Amino acid sequence: MRTRVAIAAVATLCAAIVGFAVTGHAPASPGPQFVQDGHWVYSDESQAAYHVDGATARVDAQVSVPSDEPGSQVTQGEQSGYVVQRSRITMFSKATLGVEGSSTPPATEQPVILEVAGGPYLVYRNAGQVVRLGDPAATVAAGGPLSRPAATGDGTVWLHRIDSGSLCSLMRSADRLVCHAQIEQGHAGGLTVVDDQAVLVDTTSDTLRTIGERGLGEPVAIGSDLPSSAYIASSAATDRLAVVDPDHARLILLDTAGLHNRPAAKPIVADLPRDGRFGEPMATANVIALIDQNTDEVLTFDRTGAPTGRAKVPAGTRLTTTATPTSGDDGAPRLLRGDDGRIYVDSPDGSHVLVVDAANGLIKSVRIGASTAAASASTVASPTSAPATAGTGGPSLVAVPAAAPAVTVRTTADAVIVKWNRPDLRRGSLVHYLVSAPGQPDRTVTGQTVQFPGQPGPVTVRAVTRFGPPGSRTLLGNVGSATISLKPPTIKILSLHSPNGGLLLNVQVGSEGSPTVCKMSFVGIWTTPQPCKGTTQLDMTNLAWIGSITVYANVTNAVGTQTVSITAVPTVP
Repeated sequence: MRTRVAIAAVATLCAAIVGFAVTGHAPASPGPQFVQDGHWVYSDESQAAYHVDGATARVDAQVSVPSDEPGSQVTQGEQSGYVVQRSRITMFSKATLGVEGSSTPPATEQPVILEVAGGPYLVYRNAGQVVRLGDPAATVAAGGPLSRPAATGDGTVWLHRIDSGSLCSLMRSADRLVCHAQIEQGHAGGLTVVDDQAVLVDTTSDTLRTIGERGLGEPVAIGSDLPSSAYIASSAATDRLAVVDPDHARLILLDTAGLHNRPAAKPIVADLPRDGRFGEPMATANVIALIDQNTDEVLTFDRTGAPTGRAKVPAGTRLTTTATPTSGDDGAPRLLRGDDGRIYVDSPDGSHVLVVDAANGLIKSVRIGASTAAASASTVASPTSAPATAGTGGPSLVAVPAAAPAVTVRTTADAVIVKWNRPDLRRGSLVHYLVSAPGQPDRTVTGQTVQFPGQPGPVTVRAVTRFGPPGSRTLLGNVGSATISLKPPTIKILSLHSPNGGLLLNVQVGSEGSPTVCKMSFVGIWTTPQPCKGTTQLDMTNLAWIGSITVYANVTNAVGTQTVSITAVPTVP
């Protein structure tokens, strides 16, 4: 029996090697995910990209990118920013604020920008092309024109082919679409995300249906008669989905509770200005924003439909357009939801940005241009030197380290999530945060959260600031810290079966903050460790056994290990 098991183990290893060779690569791990703070906008007047700090509504960086194309857009990923024009896409470094290269887009139309994990993405709807500017970069053909896309938190982009009705997804790091279902022939609708789940809004049958690997879920009535011309928000505001009915000048907030088999409340209806012209609304967890494109006004509402703010986008150079009234068309103010959860509104020429607070819908206006550049500075202090003054005239600016941020840690099944507040920068401009954690290389991020596989020990966060223009020396702030406390994993054997002449062990794995691997053993032979969490199946093939046998299961993470066993007669299905 031992010889047979040894042969089986070798055969299993060979099968694994063959499988790796056939597929060409092992499944990629998404790695740490960082929230990108703030928003970049391109100023036609200055021919430069400017970064707006969302928390302070101030400009804190700029990059010169000469261009003769008006109405350029800017988006950002973890390390780089991108000026998106019709004829080219220019990449610049967020660390050095220098241009690093350019590429040619697959179409000359203005794309929809999605700032999500693994991105950003550019969706060229008419051309049916999706460009991933993140790592790995890719251009993926959808095969036909697309309606407005939606994206889930893991970086999966969901797309609807207008011509065929196909509902498809492009996963983070993938290079091709996977289509899961189709809209019923003759039906109209659009995509959205509710509770981080892709959902089809069918405006013909007036239903909501989840979309996943198994296709469409059961239809849920929405309780309102939506026209085919309705504009649907790409994500829900908590449990309410915003829809603009342009034919009747109404904002309709649909209750999505039916998707979770709970009783749904009646839709909330808020009247919009009768002489207005509105496109797609945009939502955060608590706020809905939309633009009246006749008056260039931004209107915000809370999830109950109550107005929370109204502001006019300051006048700039408005481009000529014959496009339909969707937010982001040439010549109209553009709505974008940043990766930090805030909503940003760009004027057509990039001369102003409105920042919509994600919690209360209040609106702040930021002037963009040469006069908004950070104050110049001749000297700044090093972390070990005495405070120095900065400036070339006028009031002096003392360069002192930023205060320590308040850091918290939270563990999930296989990762640690670190968050911190924005500390007092002592009048400096934030460059980035420096995050150090056990077993991980130091990270520099501009957001206020980071996620990684955990090991026990202290995690520290410091704000790095400067007191002059981009390129000035930086100052390392005071340390904010928290302790990662993890527990050894647990494993429980649920059942032992013998399908097709092998052994199949069902186990329940418990872990906290650190990835786990599991293996099983029979007659002293252990299987190759495999990633595991929750309910997991472990198996060995080509075995022989008689009567009651003993099988062991082992789980290991960065903190510890546990081994359990079962003695039983395997059940045969």
